[in-house]
Amino acid sequence: MAEHVESAAPQDIDPEDAKIVTLARSARARTGAAEGAAVRDTDGRTYAACSVELPSLRLTALQAAVATAVASGAEGLEAAAVVTDADAVGADSVAAVRDLGAKAPVLRADARGDVVGVVDA
Repeated sequence: MAEHVESAAPQDIDPEDAKIVTLARSARARTGAAEGAAVRDTDGRTYAACSVELPSLRLTALQAAVATAVASGAEGLEAAAVVTDADAVGADSVAAVRDLGAKAPVLRADARGDVVGVVDA
């Protein structure tokens, strides 16, 4: 998988990006999962999910959110956000976003919902 570089969080978060961070945070809190994520498609629709850890299926939160978007007919992504305690967004998560949004920023937020980094294209 290609390397991805995370830059520092911007001073001001776009309100639409703040919305997907809130959705990701809510998905994580609702289930008590390790991660919560949300994506926004090119039509402005949003999809939220949490990490899935079943005996027969394991998905990161971003993989699950991208899968939900695809299953709903999304053809592209504008942005993604993941709420996690990890120090970086995993390569598999970024790859799932890149499948639909080559230039979509991936925001990484902490449990409080504060954006701490961004993976750009």
